[in-house]
Amino acid sequence: MMISAPETFNFGEDWLTAGIALHIAKGKTKVNVSTASREKVRSSWQIVQKIVEKGQAVYGINTGFGPLCTTKISKSETTLLQTNILQSHSVGVGKPIATEIAKLMLILKVHSLAKGFSGIAETTLDRIIWHIENDAIPIVPSQGSVGASGDLAPLSHLFLPLIGLGKVAYKNEVITTQALFEKTGMKALDLGPKEGLALINGTQFIAAHAVKVVAELHACLSQADIIGAMMIEGLQGSIKPFYNELHALRPFKGNVHVAQRVKMLLSGSEIMEDHIDCDRVQDPYSLRCIPQVHGASRNAWLHLKELLEVELNAVTDNPVIIDEELTISGGNFHGQPLAMALDYACLAASELGNISDRRIYLALEGNSPGVPKLLMEDTGINSGYMILQYTTAALASENKGLCFPSSADSIPTSLGQEDHVSMGSIGGRKALQVIGNVEKILAIELLTAAQAFEFRKPMKSGVFLDEIYKELRKEVAFAEKDRVFADDIETGIAMIKNKSIIEIIRRVSQREHISLETTHSAIFENY
Repeated sequence: MMISAPETFNFGEDWLTAGIALHIAKGKTKVNVSTASREKVRSSWQIVQKIVEKGQAVYGINTGFGPLCTTKISKSETTLLQTNILQSHSVGVGKPIATEIAKLMLILKVHSLAKGFSGIAETTLDRIIWHIENDAIPIVPSQGSVGASGDLAPLSHLFLPLIGLGKVAYKNEVITTQALFEKTGMKALDLGPKEGLALINGTQFIAAHAVKVVAELHACLSQADIIGAMMIEGLQGSIKPFYNELHALRPFKGNVHVAQRVKMLLSGSEIMEDHIDCDRVQDPYSLRCIPQVHGASRNAWLHLKELLEVELNAVTDNPVIIDEELTISGGNFHGQPLAMALDYACLAASELGNISDRRIYLALEGNSPGVPKLLMEDTGINSGYMILQYTTAALASENKGLCFPSSADSIPTSLGQEDHVSMGSIGGRKALQVIGNVEKILAIELLTAAQAFEFRKPMKSGVFLDEIYKELRKEVAFAEKDRVFADDIETGIAMIKNKSIIEIIRRVSQREHISLETTHSAIFENY
């Protein structure tokens, strides 16, 4: 979670994180461009004007693009060149991305442009900020980027409204940019030399998806720990695999964090105390190895978060304007650094769902004393929770198919000029799809863990898990016989998506004055 965010964020100057970007997108943090940043933007713009005046060939300013980089463009045509690039590169297809992700793209692009290495005009920068502040968010197709020269197609669609084209989501409806202009009195901009290229070169489509992956995967990780602890209670698993003494011998940060967190969630449990001297030697891996499996996914999340912060505060334009004597046509737009990390995060999410499905299956076996097979006493005429696990099996299997790394593929584009591409845009979309499936699996595990809990009565868990159980029972009753479980599942999914159980943990910890801080809370609980 984002522990704190500034009231105002200074584009081009302050350090941007995934949490701050989301706060800006939700309207919780205001934005500003400082005087110093504006001066850098003006200076970079002036350098581009001088390059045009001198007539020296500089890629993208007075040359064509990609394989047309050797084609010289006259001074009089440099403005038309920038307008044409937005139109010719707007070739996206598929369903539009979520409005929030498109808004994140605008935010990330402004931050990069405001650093003053792109040759953008202040008027253009201010127009993009107007779109952010007034929630006039461009419609961007989801498919068409290979993540090489950055995200050319989606970024082109993102900025069509600057030149009066495309569509926007505005005041709960999708309208043409011309209709937006009629409503607001705005007019199309005339883009100057280099501006079109500066707008569409960059990794903002990939990075915006990565921001959402960081946030949504973090929520899944937090809830997987909580629900896993509930399942340990329901099946009377052992607390010993979560002892600090064990994890000190193999101190991966994620493992240590998960073990400490689960141990605290289980503290004060009558259920744990009831079988402390039982003769069971050890639990199946899906219970016993929660720190190792959840912890590995935590480590993958941390890797993505750290790389993403570098990207959010980077200049991914091309060419970059260093000074009047030095412009560099390089490869900062290449999406490979995030593409590989997104594939890693996709696998990490899938594994959360995989082990959750195993715990659900374990709960149905009837091998835990006091817990009936299929989590229901009267089976035969009733199927109990049998078929819920079919759904989690299907979702877990679907996720495995989605885990093939997008970054392992590359198809040459631009007549061979862009002969290695990252496919990071596909990896970002795919990671969010897997996370969505994991949310559903966790929802079903929450239901099954609560059903198992019921058979431990009158014993109670500790204050945290007992409170979650009570809150769930307000919405989903104990199942004594078969019913339409899809309704229960939808309630569970809503709780996972709304992060309700995370909020319950926070509320109880404040009420009981119990700190859930762990050795590694600072790095795993703040983004």
